[in-house]
Amino acid sequence: MSTYLICSTPVHGHASPLAVIGAHLVSQGHRVIMLTGTRFAEKIEGAGMEFVPLEGRADFDDRDVESYLPDRDRYRGLAQAQYDIQNIFVKTIPAQYRSVRSVLEREHIDAILVDGAFGGVSPLLADTAAAVQRPPILAVGVTPLTQLSRDTAPAGLGMAPSATPLGRIRNRALNALARRVLFRDTQRAAQAAFAEIGAPKSALFVMDISGAFDRFLQLGPATLEYPRGDLTPNVRFVGALPSEGGAALPDWWGDLDGSRPVVHVTQGTIDNHDLDRLIRPTIAALADDDVLVVVSMGGRPAQGLGEVPANVRVADYLPYDRLLPLTDVVVTNGGFGGVQAALAAGVPLVVAGDTEDKPEVAARVGWSGAGINLRTGTPAPDAVGSAVRAVLADAGYRARARRFAEELAGLDTLAIIDEELAAAVAGSSAR
Repeated sequence: MSTYLICSTPVHGHASPLAVIGAHLVSQGHRVIMLTGTRFAEKIEGAGMEFVPLEGRADFDDRDVESYLPDRDRYRGLAQAQYDIQNIFVKTIPAQYRSVRSVLEREHIDAILVDGAFGGVSPLLADTAAAVQRPPILAVGVTPLTQLSRDTAPAGLGMAPSATPLGRIRNRALNALARRVLFRDTQRAAQAAFAEIGAPKSALFVMDISGAFDRFLQLGPATLEYPRGDLTPNVRFVGALPSEGGAALPDWWGDLDGSRPVVHVTQGTIDNHDLDRLIRPTIAALADDDVLVVVSMGGRPAQGLGEVPANVRVADYLPYDRLLPLTDVVVTNGGFGGVQAALAAGVPLVVAGDTEDKPEVAARVGWSGAGINLRTGTPAPDAVGSAVRAVLADAGYRARARRFAEELAGLDTLAIIDEELAAAVAGSSAR
């Protein structure tokens, strides 16, 4: 059996998938050390892993946005995206790197598995001369694939791909613009982070490091991702992780009896402070429709929503493994894990997201035909209502979602990740 070090950014959508993988590896007899934020310690240790906290500013609580993004409200659009990326993923690199080095110095690690945005291993990846002296480093793509390509626009713009001659001219220009202008400050922040830990200046573009990993295991169905003729050979699409269960069933669960369509709406577990962004517009839009609107508050108290129409049911948390098979449409702000769960259950979507990676998630859903992209994070009730009714009325959306479900059902994601780690360890031993 092997000893694995799992590293994750302390954000729910990054840490939770890695924790699921770690728990599986423990069940297979491996020793697993997980390095992430303190707020996940109980969950990690409860799954049989050994928990190690990140150092310094890298150990933040993603539920307390003011504590690690204090000036976020001063920015809008791309400037806000850069602010988020720099403070969550880039300026934390020195503390993450020191945390990783500390574990490597005291433990024999056979392989490292990180979430694809964990920048703390980037100095190790950039040091090609020392590659044979370090353990293999694999990443799990917990967000849509971020990799510059002649066939796609750069990540963050939410643009559909194009491999036509004109499309490739567009892509080449936008990719150059992203590197040299749009994300110039973020790249400078990355170089400053490298300098802080004494690492050589790297040619890696901070928004494009997926090709540098020994293996990049991208979650989700391959057909949800944009086709790239120049995709790096280290990328493998591995499917979706099991949906989270365990939440207690609310006393109204019996109302999901199939007598009317079920529309599930969620703002996820982080961007759910302002319910006027999506949950309340969805409730208002469907108040007079013959549907049952099921709201998950992402861990916040159900009472916080206040009085609701008669066709609305609310819970703090809901077990997706039991809810999604009973759902006709999911309305979401575009969390990648939740979208994968919906597609794995064959449920079409209406997506309204404008923060983090959510515009890219929404764009892929719209491009794939498995749902509607509302192209905003704050849609009007009329827009939500029209989209939900369109998805319910057009069987094509569900048919496409079901094709994704069939694709995902053919992939044993946890077994594939186990297999990839074992192969990496064997290859490292051979070297």
